[in-house]
Parts: sequence; C-alpha cells; structure tokens
Amino acid sequence: MDSSSVSDVDPVTHGGTADYSLVDFSLGANPERPSGLAGVYESALSTSRRYALDDYAAFRVAAADFVGCDPEHVVPAPGVIGALRLAIGVTVSPGESVVIPEPCSGEYAREVRLQGGEPYHVPYEDVLTDVDPDEHAAVVLSYPSDPLGAAYSADELRAFVDMCRCAGTPLLVDESQLGFTRLPSTAGLDGVIALHSVTNVFGVPSLRAGFAAATGDLRDKLDRARCTWVLSKPAVDVATFCLRQSEFLEATRTRVETERPRIVSELRRLGYDPSPSDSAFVLFEAPDVDRVLHETRKRELAVRDARYYRSLDSHVRITVRRPRENDRLLDALAEAI
Repeated sequence: MDSSSVSDVDPVTHGGTADYSLVDFSLGANPERPSGLAGVYESALSTSRRYALDDYAAFRVAAADFVGCDPEHVVPAPGVIGALRLAIGVTVSPGESVVIPEPCSGEYAREVRLQGGEPYHVPYEDVLTDVDPDEHAAVVLSYPSDPLGAAYSADELRAFVDMCRCAGTPLLVDESQLGFTRLPSTAGLDGVIALHSVTNVFGVPSLRAGFAAATGDLRDKLDRARCTWVLSKPAVDVATFCLRQSEFLEATRTRVETERPRIVSELRRLGYDPSPSDSAFVLFEAPDVDRVLHETRKRELAVRDARYYRSLDSHVRITVRRPRENDRLLDALAEAI
C-alpha cells in the first residue's frame, strides 16, 4: 500500500441498515440461508481455542468446485473487499492507470488510490469495446454489475479476457453477485483474478469469507502477499459448508429468476424506469428518490439510494427478496410515484 496516498482516501458509503426491524432491500445479500448453519458455527467455535491450519484445504476444494477451477488456484480472503485489496496490491504500482467501470462500487477506486494508482473511469457498457488493455496496469470489472445488475455476454467477456492476456494486463473480475445467477465464472482463466464473496449469496455477509482465484504467476503473487490466518475457524467452516449446498443455491437462483422479471414488469407499469438485469440487483430511475426513500422507510423497508454511485443522480437499487416482501416493496413504490 502506498502510505503517501492513504490520507487522501475517504471511506466508502455502503448499503444495509443497522435497524433490524426493517426489511433490507438495500444490501446485496440473500434473505435466506442454508439450514444447519448454526450447528456448523457452534462446532467450529468449540475448537477456536487453537489456531486452525493456514492451508484452508477443505475450503479451497469447496471454493474450486463452486467456480469450476483447480483448488490450487484459490487464495482465501476476508470477503470480496479483502480479495480486491490483495489483487490490486499485487498488480498496481503508484502512478499507474487502472480501468474501472462506471457506475460501480466505490471500493474499486478507493483501493486503487490506496495503492497510489489512478482510476480511469469508463462507462460499463463501453469497457469491452473501447478499452485498450495495453494502456493500463489493470482492468477491474463487476460481473454481474453492481449496481446495474447486468452482465456481459460470456463470449464478449471471454474475448476481452484474451485481449487482456495478450497485453499482459491483469483483469480483476468481481464476481460477488455471480452466485445468484447461472453465468459461468472467469475463475481459472489465465490472466484473470476472479474475486468472490462466499457469504452474500448464502445470507451471512457479516461473516466475511471470500477468495481470489488466479493461475500461474498471478496466483503465486496473491498467495505470497496474502495475510496468514486471514479467516477465522467459524468463518471458514461455515463458508465451506455453504459452498456445498447445491440445493439451496438452486432454490435461490430459481426464486431470483422468477421474481426479478415480475418486479421489473411491475416497476415499468408503475412508471419507473428499471435497467436490464441478469442478477438479484434491480436498478431503477425514480422521478423523486427522496419520496421513494420516505415511503419505503415509513413501511419499514430499506432500499439503496443509488445517488451515491458515480454517474447516477436519480436512481434506486433494490435486491430481489421473497415474494411477499417484494409485494410489500411494490406497494410502497406505488405510493411513491
């Protein structure tokens, strides 16, 4: 990390609410979680008087199966932000340019600046067509996009991966929302560092477990630079358990695939302007964002004020939840139009 740049970098505002009486549509996490999770956590807690082994062997195997790569490609991290910091730390030097999609999570630019790098913002839809990887130290993408919810086609993304690899420019792909979809991961592709949050899709985001996946020299750099004992025993055991819950994952994806088009259709009927989405995120333009925030909060619902994202000035982001909760949100939005 470039110590000279730390004092100039501010924290990033996130979604979520500390008020547990509210139904939280603002956080990109599953409202459900696998059964049996509490027992796994209790069992891990009973052994936490000693350090666990730092190789995380079972976790690496489960993570590799989840994304379709080799276990040796997996490097554990404390959530996707921890994986992002590690990835940027081994690929970016002070003064170097890094492509970042717009809009996107504010953490991307923040982590680049913490390394002394220079964020180079490009509209999300133009990254694969307008960016010359030769001109930059790295490219960061979200797949699917946060906050748009959209995903590049697999063929277009693979072609861009090839361009970056030929240029020798690492491609960092934030796949923290990929588990809500049936899209293929970029993990295991040469020249790519895939970044994953295990705990969002399994409904335990505060547990902070994730990983980066890379091959060859990139993987070696990540493994040498990572913090040792970076995951607690409860976190790694719960994450390993979650990654193996294929029936839960299938039910989650089916619910999102069913509810998302229903929500989008109703938003259009009400007079909002939703963006195309391939994930659990739905971004929409609202005539009056403050009114939406007021009406939803009055009905004990929390949505994401997307005006905090660069280039968005009249948008709200929500996460697809259970059908009855989605109905409550749509009723509130009907009052806010």
